[in-house]
Amino acid sequence: MTLKKLNPFILILIFWIGFHDIYAQNGNMLFPEMPGLVSYTHRKDFEKDVALTLDKIKALGITDMEFSNLFGKTAPELRKLLDERGIKCSSFGVSYNDLVNKTAEVAQNAKILGAEYVRVAGIPHKGEFTKEEALSAINDFNRVGKILKEEHGLTFAYHNHGFEFQPYKDGTLYDFIVKSTNPKYVYFELDILWAFFPGIDPAELLNKYGNRYKLMHLKDLRKGVPGDMSGRTSPENDVALGTGQLDIPSIIRAAKKAGIQHYYIEDESSNIDVQVPKTIEYLRSLKK
Repeated sequence: MTLKKLNPFILILIFWIGFHDIYAQNGNMLFPEMPGLVSYTHRKDFEKDVALTLDKIKALGITDMEFSNLFGKTAPELRKLLDERGIKCSSFGVSYNDLVNKTAEVAQNAKILGAEYVRVAGIPHKGEFTKEEALSAINDFNRVGKILKEEHGLTFAYHNHGFEFQPYKDGTLYDFIVKSTNPKYVYFELDILWAFFPGIDPAELLNKYGNRYKLMHLKDLRKGVPGDMSGRTSPENDVALGTGQLDIPSIIRAAKKAGIQHYYIEDESSNIDVQVPKTIEYLRSLKK
């Protein structure tokens, strides 16, 4: 029997049941949205052909990105390529030096790209990270964060890189940075691997600092790899979410509670063509 011969009321019932099943499934999913992606994941592809790499990313269903490199393009040229594919750059990552010394240029490029956030990953330091280096960063973040917000309508976020978790008083130097920066102008991007690597529970950080976190890097650490406070490990130790050491469901639940605005997959390995799709599949398999 064809659909045309079915009673209209039965047709309505079939479609309603189908819609209800989809709705129920989405309602039970812990992470129903499509994650974003950090451009560094496809850095080697971008260096060869920006347009083709964006096509590859769009084919995965990804439309939200964080760029920390223009890959030889001007900001207007990159924005045009993004717009043509319906992809948004929500966060623009820059070097510490550019943030501090080229603030106006950074802001201009971020706004051209359509970004809401300007992000820095890492703080200049020599050897073991010190209180003095943390204080210098705190002053820079408060000053530049205010300029970005009040003069350009942009939000500054700092991305942890593992070395910041040196013990300090009753916590860590990372705690010192969070507590000493102005919550009106300085927010944070939590890289969950670079919190876990020095022995910190990312979910606990999210519960502790709540809405100071706006962005997140989703990545997992290969089983058996020991951590430390160096902020360094082989890129091949990045594995698909759910196959490594991190408790991803607990982290996602805490992130939802904290109000994370953008989740970006970051995979630094040479196996991204296999691992990124596996990560997306894993996220969509998680239940509340």
